[in-house]
Amino acid sequence: QVRLVESGGGLVQAGGSLRLSCAASGRTFDSYNMAWFRQAPGKEREFVAVVNWSGARTEYADSVKGRFTISRDNRKSAIYLQMSSLRPEDTAVYFCAVPDEIVLSPRLPTGLDEYDYWGQGTQVTVSS
Repeated sequence: QVRLVESGGGLVQAGGSLRLSCAASGRTFDSYNMAWFRQAPGKEREFVAVVNWSGARTEYADSVKGRFTISRDNRKSAIYLQMSSLRPEDTAVYFCAVPDEIVLSPRLPTGLDEYDYWGQGTQVTVSS
């Protein structure tokens, strides 16, 4: 059974940094794209960043480009989200996600419906 567990969230002042981790288990993940999404209070869950199976390709939401970096360590079945220059509008619950199937496409998936397994989320709060 696939299980994703996020960690690393917390309270930080605007301009600060946090590093989120997502530990995956239940299968071998080194052939799967993996992603981070977030959901702010009263808003829909939105795409943040995705990394391809090897870590060589990434894509980011415009709102986080230049501030966030997604990476992965396939030996540890983990992905990470390094967040810098945090803003109050980055406050949200952050989720990692993985699809059920291996996707062979030059396009990296960014849609909610392209992912099947989700973690429980980790809260990130940025104070002004």
